[in-house]
Amino acid sequence: MEALLHDIRQCRICEKDLPHGPRPIVSASKESKIIIIGQAPGTKVHASGIAWDDASGKQLRKWLHVSSEEFYDETKFAIMPMGFCYPGKGKSGDLPPRPECAPQWHDALFKKMPKVELILLIGMYAQKYYLEKDAKRTLTETVANFKEYLPKFLPLPHPSPRNRFWLAKNPWFENEVIPVLQDKVSLILK
Repeated sequence: MEALLHDIRQCRICEKDLPHGPRPIVSASKESKIIIIGQAPGTKVHASGIAWDDASGKQLRKWLHVSSEEFYDETKFAIMPMGFCYPGKGKSGDLPPRPECAPQWHDALFKKMPKVELILLIGMYAQKYYLEKDAKRTLTETVANFKEYLPKFLPLPHPSPRNRFWLAKNPWFENEVIPVLQDKVSLILK
């Protein structure tokens, strides 16, 4: 596992397409029980080098009902985004994750984590990639039908403060999905 993580952190596959240069963000252990697959690091995470070290991460930890210490314990949570590096800024937010990362590294990481019990798919990029034809037409539909993907996957919206309107429009998410998420996480981490 350490050699693989080293290789990922040294990755330069898409360096020419990264306006801020490569800084792959990944954390995992052969003991990891839950994998968090999000989109790609943002500017704050790119600067700090710490996954989910921003307002989105704070909200995600709240949804999971875990402390920062638990969240950053690699034996509990592995963090492997769809794109390991910050992709740059687009017209309405960050650019999509680079398409090279997941095909290059995800399978190798999964093979090194035999104890995984749950994979959190955060955002449409992760959901489309992993759920493939079983993903619904929209993120809202996919998340609303989360029970179809259990026990292996649990799709979530991005916990970004920009999604506050989505959360306000979809109160069922915090009423129905979050309790299931917290119960599953609590049970797995016991």
